[in-house]
Amino acid sequence: MTQTTGKFFDELGKLITDAAGAAQGVRKEIESVVRAQAENILRELDIVQREEFEAVKAMAQKARQENEQLKQRIALLEEVLDELEDEVAEPPTPRPQSKVKRSY
Repeated sequence: MTQTTGKFFDELGKLITDAAGAAQGVRKEIESVVRAQAENILRELDIVQREEFEAVKAMAQKARQENEQLKQRIALLEEVLDELEDEVAEPPTPRPQSKVKRSY
């Protein structure tokens, strides 16, 4: 009877091991199906992927920096333009003519 009981437990152990392996396979299959469904749903909702978001974020940051540089450049050009307009608006001060004796 000892041999029968040992064989029974061996068979039971194999059955449990096989069931655990099958359960793990089913779990992986369910995970892949759920993941595929989630991706389909997110695609239909037009949700942006992280990589795309980060790329657009970097582009926006670069555009902001360029915008600031252009603002500074425009401000500098406006200052120069104002100075030139002021010079043109002011009548030139006549230079006193020196009396030079010319000998002919």
